[in-house]
Amino acid sequence: MSAYLIAAPLGVCVGLVLGLTGAGGAVLSVPLLTLVIGLPLIEAAPIGLLAVTVAAGLGAALALGQGILRYKAAMLMAISGSVVSPLGVAIAHIVPNALLTAMFSVLLLWVGTITWRQARVPTDAKVVNHDPPCHLNPATGKFLWTRPCARAMIASGISAGFVSGLLGVGGGFIIVPALRRNTDLSMNACVATSMGVLTLVSLIGVVASVGHAPLNLSVGAPFVVGAVAGMMVGRYFSARLSGPGLQKSFAILCVSVAVAMSWSLLRTMN
Repeated sequence: MSAYLIAAPLGVCVGLVLGLTGAGGAVLSVPLLTLVIGLPLIEAAPIGLLAVTVAAGLGAALALGQGILRYKAAMLMAISGSVVSPLGVAIAHIVPNALLTAMFSVLLLWVGTITWRQARVPTDAKVVNHDPPCHLNPATGKFLWTRPCARAMIASGISAGFVSGLLGVGGGFIIVPALRRNTDLSMNACVATSMGVLTLVSLIGVVASVGHAPLNLSVGAPFVVGAVAGMMVGRYFSARLSGPGLQKSFAILCVSVAVAMSWSLLRTMN
């Protein structure tokens, strides 16, 4: 079966994860494209970012219409991330593919671990054990902007932007936990705001990547179409499924893919 035909169902898988969890779709794009289709990581990364740009952009637009996306916070994090994303892309084109693959495997293990831990924590925004730096104004529903709040948002955006450029991931697995830790937003608002950040940061990553090498559209186009379709289906079912159960399933999936990537890398090295 040609790579073109395989790319679409792989995109559906990524979109489903993105729609169900609001984060983590892109972190599976690169492993699927490298393990199943056989693309080198440096070629798979911009395809994954392009899929996230389009799918998350659609999700962010829908969330903005519902009034749950905090667009000022998303813009601040996205601008911060866009500054360092090209640096990550430049480094990725210098680092050997084997080292990038090893780094990606470690990243997946880390994402799986923190996701499993978060699944055991109540997602209700009212259940908090700390005083976050960012608070919503009860009267307006908007953030009360302070220096600690701005610093927290900028730091989160920089982290997500650099990792996005380096490994071709959207960074939602960084943004969503950061928003839960640094704000009193509901989980739905965290996911929606994360999609807004992912759209802008991933777009910058795609542009920076294309500046180094052409985008493989023969695989990228069907992959993106599949991701959009999967994201819409995932959004439909997300409200009907257990949040903690989804998080635990995603955590197990991340660890499994990390093991598969590590095994494939060891076989290649031997």
